[in-house]
Amino acid sequence: MRVVVCVKHVPDIQQPRSLRSDGLLVRGGDDDTLNELDEDAVEAGLRTAEAAGFPAEGHDVTVLTVGPSAAVESLRRGLAMGASTAVHVHDDAVAGSDAIATARVLAAAVAKLHAEQPVDVLVAGMAALDGLTSLVPAALAELLGWPQLTLADRIEVADGVVSVRRETSTDVEELTAPTPAVLSVTDQAFRARFPNFKGIMAARKKPVTTWTLADLDLAESAVGPAGSATRVVHAVERPERPDRVLVTGDAETVPALVDYLSQKGFA
Repeated sequence: MRVVVCVKHVPDIQQPRSLRSDGLLVRGGDDDTLNELDEDAVEAGLRTAEAAGFPAEGHDVTVLTVGPSAAVESLRRGLAMGASTAVHVHDDAVAGSDAIATARVLAAAVAKLHAEQPVDVLVAGMAALDGLTSLVPAALAELLGWPQLTLADRIEVADGVVSVRRETSTDVEELTAPTPAVLSVTDQAFRARFPNFKGIMAARKKPVTTWTLADLDLAESAVGPAGSATRVVHAVERPERPDRVLVTGDAETVPALVDYLSQKGFA
């Protein structure tokens, strides 16, 4: 079995974020890290492959990213968790790509990997915490022509069929599709394993394959701002809320909080 997991190197969601004058997110900070929801995707990919016999010969879990040179750190994290191979698409022309243009690059990379060794499952997190569009998995499925099974919290692959479970606000759904298929997973079921010392040290030695747009037969016009369907035309700082109330830990906290909520119609 071959599983490919898409991951993204993003600014830390706990740190202040801002946009550049051209509307693009400021990146490249010391706190940039592997997208937290993609750790769940790596875990889901590893479990799926392990159920089929990974890491025995003939099985592979590849982590794939598109981004600047620093993005290799997120690949190293995936390798430390247990992935066997890593691919980094690094090309300056990709900078400024929106979700659709990014999916175009990822799809070309996955197609190249699939031609080298058939991919059974392509896994992605439910969202990237820098943009929160949740568009990339669906765009990948469209570009590759593969079925998509989204927001899965359980995955099983057997006899060329992928089966997943998905919970909605009203139902629990059981979905199936033939391989290869594109999956996205929630953050509710696949609690990411913490890399041990052996895994961290091994990840430092594992090679990372680097591809450019030329390796993927993609023109620069297909990516970056030129290949993007969306752009930010205006943005302002979020205004401070004038009605904020500071709640402290003294003995008067509870009565004061109850009184405030009552005034606002919540009690």
